[in-house]
Amino acid sequence: MAEIIENMHGRRLIRVSTDDVISLVKAYQTLSCESSSYEEIRQKLNKTELYIPEDF
Repeated sequence: MAEIIENMHGRRLIRVSTDDVISLVKAYQTLSCESSSYEEIRQKLNKTELYIPEDF
């Protein structure tokens, strides 16, 4: 589960779990296997909504 961390300068950091990272990598690999170029992968990722759950 992801955790949002506020620092003293007001910038937010997101600490993600191993499962979250694996999930994001799997989504990327699925899209990249179907694509032939870096630009095509970028375009598909821009159209794809990837979510990391928040945990406070």
